[in-house]
Amino acid sequence: MILDGKTTAADIRAALREEIEKDREKAGRAPCLAVVLVGEDPASQVYVRNKEKACADAGIETVSYRKPASMPQKELEEFIASLNADSAIDGILLQLPLPEGLDERPCIDAISPEKDVDGLTAVNQGRVAMNVPGLRPCTPAGILALLDRYGISVSGKKAVVIGRSNLVGRPIALMLGSRDYNATVTMCHSRTPDLAAVCREADVIVAALGKPRFVTADMVKPGAVIIDVGINRGEDGKLCGDVDYDNVAPIASAITPVPGGIGPMTISQLLVNTTKAWRAKLLSA
Repeated sequence: MILDGKTTAADIRAALREEIEKDREKAGRAPCLAVVLVGEDPASQVYVRNKEKACADAGIETVSYRKPASMPQKELEEFIASLNADSAIDGILLQLPLPEGLDERPCIDAISPEKDVDGLTAVNQGRVAMNVPGLRPCTPAGILALLDRYGISVSGKKAVVIGRSNLVGRPIALMLGSRDYNATVTMCHSRTPDLAAVCREADVIVAALGKPRFVTADMVKPGAVIIDVGINRGEDGKLCGDVDYDNVAPIASAITPVPGGIGPMTISQLLVNTTKAWRAKLLSA
């Protein structure tokens, strides 16, 4: 079974559009996302355009700010503080990575947790660890939304997460192992001994390490669910994931394609988080 993130994300956008249209009059306005892009990285520009387009499709307004790569650290943090104070803005997206010379962590943590629609502040990451309500990191939330959409339960299953980044690996490991999902999770990384043997025990593999076609067929047990978070260029120049899709797909019971899998789901959860932030502020009364 191919887990179609592109179609699922489109369905989520359509549902959000209906939800926003229904509540817009009561709220007095549509949700609003501030998008901050520092520098002129071509890939970041593409990602930002895709996110802005998805917002428009869901009925979410965007206010875009393009800042020079030479922007000083303090000035960027002060600018983020001004967005926190702006009552017309529900969410703040700081596109990463930042240009060389800027420290990402203080800039991320300068964002108000209630407007942190990427779910990357230390506060919201802590909420993930404690399994208390908050805005969740978009890629892990997108993974779980896709599994839910296809009715794939991980309760009681062995899950292996390859990668320990704060963006994907750590939060998805915590979320899969929470009381909401009840998987038994092993988080692996570059220093995990005999990684292939660990993976062969897994009912679910989440590959989020950024190495083209790293997960091969001999690492996967028949019937496993494969979630491929990677987006890479292979030696042949073609876009590929962290999983050797052609050889792993016949073994797996379900697998995400690249492209069209987790990428669209990540953007869809940005829209979900923005709508949640809007609702919490304007519709909670």
